[in-house]
Amino acid sequence: LEEAAFQLQQIFRIDISIALNILGIESMRAGHCRIGYTCFKLAADRGYSKAQFNVGLCYEHGRGTEKDLEKAAFYYCHAASSCHPMAQYRYGRYLLQHSPGQHWHSQHRALTLLERAAMAGITEAQAYLGVLYMRGLQPQEKKGLEYLLQAANHGDAQSRYHVGVCYEQGLGVQQNLAEALRQYREAAAAGNRHAQERLR
Repeated sequence: LEEAAFQLQQIFRIDISIALNILGIESMRAGHCRIGYTCFKLAADRGYSKAQFNVGLCYEHGRGTEKDLEKAAFYYCHAASSCHPMAQYRYGRYLLQHSPGQHWHSQHRALTLLERAAMAGITEAQAYLGVLYMRGLQPQEKKGLEYLLQAANHGDAQSRYHVGVCYEQGLGVQQNLAEALRQYREAAAAGNRHAQERLR
């Protein structure tokens, strides 16, 4: 594998870690998950954040290796510390869902990572924060609505549905049934089942 990566590196004059990561992606696409995982791991161990994220995905979904959420979090953490936005989202989510006792420090770190990912344009992070701020122990409805709108404007139909609920119920915004109806119609047109049911 390292020889193949070296040849790729010579052809394209790219870093060996990038070459290994490319080989990993191509191996995964071809259905050779074990080889893909090995390539990602070699590049990740060299400190390449995209490969660290890919190793995290392998562990999270059990592709090419055994499923192990703690190892996935370990690699997401490393990639997140190199400002990889999707890793920030996944590691932030992991901290909120798996931190023992939900310590304030890990919650604060998780929110910081999620907000960085959302600012980087990660729709999943925007949607997650939107719902989190709407339904948290201390709801911040206006902040939640802002994130839901960001995700909805990036094409997330579920967030568009939630924006409709906000307008219907006056959560973080003045109640406006006409706007709620418009949001539900857009979400329903994008295939959101909840919005379709709400319209009925």
